[in-house]
Amino acid sequence: MGTENKVIRCKAAVAWEPGKPLCIEEVEVAPPRAHEVRIKIVASGVCHTDWAYLYECGKGMAPRPFPLVLGHEGAGVVESVGAGVCGFAPGDKVIPLFLPQCKKCERCLSPKTNLCTENWENTQQGVLSDNKSRISCRGQQVHQFIGVSSFSEFTVVPENNVTKIHTDAPLDTVCLLGCGVATGYGAVLNSGKVESGSACAVFGLGAVGLAAVLGCKTAGASRIIGIDLNPDKAEIAKKFGVTEFVNPKDHSRPIQEVLREMTNGGLDYCFECVGNVAVMRAALESSKPAWGTCVIVGWTELEELSLAPIDILLGRTLKGTYFGGWKSVDEVPRLVEDYMNGRLPLDEFVTHTLSLDQINQAFDLLVSGKSIRTVIKM
Repeated sequence: MGTENKVIRCKAAVAWEPGKPLCIEEVEVAPPRAHEVRIKIVASGVCHTDWAYLYECGKGMAPRPFPLVLGHEGAGVVESVGAGVCGFAPGDKVIPLFLPQCKKCERCLSPKTNLCTENWENTQQGVLSDNKSRISCRGQQVHQFIGVSSFSEFTVVPENNVTKIHTDAPLDTVCLLGCGVATGYGAVLNSGKVESGSACAVFGLGAVGLAAVLGCKTAGASRIIGIDLNPDKAEIAKKFGVTEFVNPKDHSRPIQEVLREMTNGGLDYCFECVGNVAVMRAALESSKPAWGTCVIVGWTELEELSLAPIDILLGRTLKGTYFGGWKSVDEVPRLVEDYMNGRLPLDEFVTHTLSLDQINQAFDLLVSGKSIRTVIKM
């Protein structure tokens, strides 16, 4: 590309402070250092987590350092690589990953988890291995959101935070596998391990929840109940596999009571895809005593979840999931292949396509419930 070893000036959506709209700025993206990859971002999905860290920072979400470039659901092309990088070359199609897979740490070597520890503390604070970001603006360091920052035309990520994908993959669709769809889909197949013939409930029918519905359908669930406060989600969810839709606003009783009555005592599997502690408890209490499993998929950090011990003592299982349990570097390319082979629908998730200049409009569509996923094309 003629930019190797040079600083690249490009556009990015910069969050200068919490609670304020993003600003489109010219930023400088430094060359990759050892074991890093610089990527030209082609497309990025807009995830609720991006919005939450901007507008709920210090409330439901732990504070992040600002200024900050958000975005973590991207796909692009390798522009250049740093010293010691062997697995990537300029021109490779890739998906940057907020969850690494170093393949060396205790967790990577265990089949029990996907939570790699490589550079974890650094990327959570918006910097790379040398405690610095590769993005700057107006002479000031701009932090990289969980090590990715896909709301920038170029970004730099550690080599263990990127995976190569099929050369023919459409980047403006498979970018969704960088977070939302992979998370909801994997929560069912990997974390919940839903069995054929099961009765399932999915709380929250955004992109993550609809991907969980899709996972339940793939697993052969016989009954999939979708729960959402937005009545417009009823018909949408049925296209993904929901067999029944319940709006808590239509009932005077707690939703867990409604669901237990509908299912003769409770569901086999419940998936909370909202990130709300009250909904988490309702999901747990909606699962069947003795063997019901509740998986927490929705993200929140600072609120406390209270439970009645009897809900666990009688045999229910409560568990969490992160990135759907996928070993990121190894398994995201397989998800891309599943999409390209027609086994994993993705196009149905994309309801809007906007430019980077329209990023704040994408947030408006998200919080109003008018979009499933908006894709930003650079």
